[in-house]
This record gives sequence, C-alpha cells and structure tokens, in this order.
Amino acid sequence: MALSKVSPFNKIAYGIGSAAFGVKGNGFDYFFLIFYSQVLGVDAYLVGLALLIALIADSLSDPLIGYFSDNTHTRWGRRHPYMYLAAVPASLSYFFIWNPPSVLSGNELFPYILMMAIFVRTLITLYEIPNSALVAEMTDDYDERTSIVSYRFFFGWAGGTFMGFYALTYLLVPTEEVSNGFFNLGGFGQMGLISSMVIFISIMISALGTHSFIPQLKAPPPKQKISIGRIYREIFETVWNRSFGALFAAALFGAIGTGIATGLSHYINSFFWGFSTGQLGQISLSVVASAVVALVLAPIISKKLGKKRAAIITGLLAFTILPATIVLRLFNLMPDNGDPVLFPLILFITMIDVGLIITYQILSTSMIADLVEESELRTGRRSEGVFFASMTFVKKFVQGFGVVAAATILTLAEFPVGVAPGSVPADSLFRLGALYVPIVFTVWMLMIFCISHYEVDRDKHKANLKALGRT
Repeated sequence: MALSKVSPFNKIAYGIGSAAFGVKGNGFDYFFLIFYSQVLGVDAYLVGLALLIALIADSLSDPLIGYFSDNTHTRWGRRHPYMYLAAVPASLSYFFIWNPPSVLSGNELFPYILMMAIFVRTLITLYEIPNSALVAEMTDDYDERTSIVSYRFFFGWAGGTFMGFYALTYLLVPTEEVSNGFFNLGGFGQMGLISSMVIFISIMISALGTHSFIPQLKAPPPKQKISIGRIYREIFETVWNRSFGALFAAALFGAIGTGIATGLSHYINSFFWGFSTGQLGQISLSVVASAVVALVLAPIISKKLGKKRAAIITGLLAFTILPATIVLRLFNLMPDNGDPVLFPLILFITMIDVGLIITYQILSTSMIADLVEESELRTGRRSEGVFFASMTFVKKFVQGFGVVAAATILTLAEFPVGVAPGSVPADSLFRLGALYVPIVFTVWMLMIFCISHYEVDRDKHKANLKALGRT
C-alpha cells in the first residue's frame, strides 16, 4: 500500500465501531462491581474473582484470534468476516449480563456472572482485534495513523460515556420504592437492552463503512499447514523486540492501574465525594468533552513532539492531577462534601485529566501500529492482528488483578456492603483514599517508565518503509 490519507468519512465509519467496546467497557468497569455486589448482594471478592477468571480466559484467546485474523483467506479479506460474525452474539450476551435470572440471588449468582462475563468478553474480542488491526492497514503514514486512532478513541469513549450518562440520568434514578438510583434493579435491565442495541449497530456501521477498503488491504500469507506449535512460534517471533517489550510492560502496569481506578470510580465519586447519581451523570457526560480534546490534541502533539515524547508528557500530567485532589481531601484542603464549589471543581479537573488520559492512549496505540513494518522487515510477515491482540491480551489478563486489587482496597478499608452514600463511616472513607492514591500512582508511574524505552520514532519508521520499498 502506498502512503495515503484516509477520508474523514472512512475515519468516522471506522471509529464508530469502537462504541461497541466503549459501551461494554463502561459497563464492566464502572457498573459491574457495584451492580452485583451492592445491589444484588454478591460478595465483592466473588465479583472480583469472576471478573478475573473471565479476563484471563478471554485474554488467552486474544493471540489466537489475532493470528487467525492475520492468516484468514476469504473474499471479504482477513478482518471483516470476524467483525460480521461477532455482531449478534456479542449484543445478546451483553443484554443478559444486566438481566440475570430472578431465581438466583446473592452468591448463587457467581456461576452465572462467570459464564456470562466470559461470553461477552470473548465475543467482543472476536470483533475488536480484527477491527483494531485495520489501523495499520488503512495507511502507512506515521501521522495519519495517529489521526485514525484519534477517531477510534473518540467514539469509544463517547459511546461508553453517553451510555453511562443516560443510565445515570434516566435509568438508575430513585423511585417510590428505591431511594438511591444505584439500587434501581429495573434500570440496570433497561441499560442492558439499550446497550446491546448500541453494540450491534456500531459493529455493523464500522464493518459496512470499511468494507470498501477490502481490496486495498494487505493480502494474507500463502496458506500453510497450521499447528499449535507453529502458531505460537510465529507469534513469539513477531513480538520479540525491545520496542514491543516496552509497550507490553507499559500496558501491563497501565491495565492494573486502570482496573483499580475504574473499579473504584463510582465509589470515589459517590461515597468519597458524596455526589448524587445525577452529578455522576454529568461527570460521565464531561468525558465527551475530554474525548474532543484528545481528538484534537493527539495528532498535533504527535507531529510536534513525536509519539513517545508526547505520550510521556501527557501521561505524567494525566496520572497525577486527579489523584492529587484525593490527597488534598485527606489533609482537609478540599471543600467539604455538599459545598457548592466542590462539584464544579472536580468536574473541571476530571474533564482535563481524562482528556490527557485519552490522548496518552491514542499515542500509545498508534505506536503499536508502527511496529508492524519493523516486524515485517525481520520476519517477512504482516502481523497487525498479533500485535494488537498481544496488547489486548496483557490488558485483559492483568486488568483483572486491578479489579481484584480494587475489591481488596474496599476490604482493607472495611467498606460496608449495602450502605447508601452518606452512611459510610468517616474512617472507612479515609482508608479508601489513603490506600487508593499511592497504589494507583505507583503503578501508573511504572507504566511511564516502561514506555520511555520504546525506540520507533518518525525517522526509524520512514527508514523501515524505505527498506520495504514503500516510499
């Protein structure tokens, strides 16, 4: 493929598909633990265990899905058959996550949680990895890849955010029988129905919107006899280089930090800061503004600073600003809960902080795409699917430990189960903040240290393309 620009229409069509795993991720990261633990009465450690096992099971399938996606021979290319195949089952399984059988209650739900979590994650992966791999095939251009990834992250975050906002504002609301919206069981069921429809529509838009690219995409390698030994040998040959190791280690620590932060997000905002579900909805909606900031900012700083340097700078800022507010509260340097200044202050800080986080994610993902040509020079194979699958593998495999860590923090903080915001003892809230900040900050700084060892810059990428005869 020659260096080329991708039209805004194609970028939008491609990016809309990320709303599918944005919605899934928002539900699992922000609502799953509180839904099954606080609302349905499953012990927090069992919910964390179910998510951990599901993440590990799903992650083990990632390299295989990536490999087969790279080596699939059909008239619809390597990627699109998987995208079309995943649409219906992924949507249906997500619906049933939030509509569990009424005959089960409490810890009896554990087997159901485990089974459905595995189904949802694996089916979304069947779509996500081939879809992610398209970034490195649609163009060879260093900066255009960052632009395409920007659209992907914008719609991913916006899709999850709008769903979270809608749920918190219109579905998870108080009723005559339920004083706190988080305990509105019917609202969670409606969220599952609407979310499943969004997942299906976004997958189909992305698949159909990029279908015309199929003739231009890279052809698969010649058919060969496949064995488990050959598959894993080629996978390890593909990813065995210093720059991939840097991204892999960074993703590992980032996934742990993300699992902790997202798992405790509603606990921090609802219990620690005392915000209502309506205010949580506004915080959720502000992420759309954050995504717009990242959509504009990431391509600009990538061109000016290069991807690695830009990622380090934005990462250092992103992973210190918001935790600092919790530290200030522990030292009584923040407005009290209920103070009219507190909510707009946290809302603004969150919007800026999340915008920087999304910018970091865009840059680090674009850095993965630039490894494809380096690997092709060394192995003679185009392995976009393997690279993106390897990253999702480590994120899923390790993020489960982050969720378990979040549940452990709640346990160590002696956080009561089934208690509404405003009724949690002050010492439990203090322990929650005192444990959360140093743990998540340390993990994120290790992530920044690892990514600093990535080596493929703009000049090296151009040299790789020249060696492959594509300049």
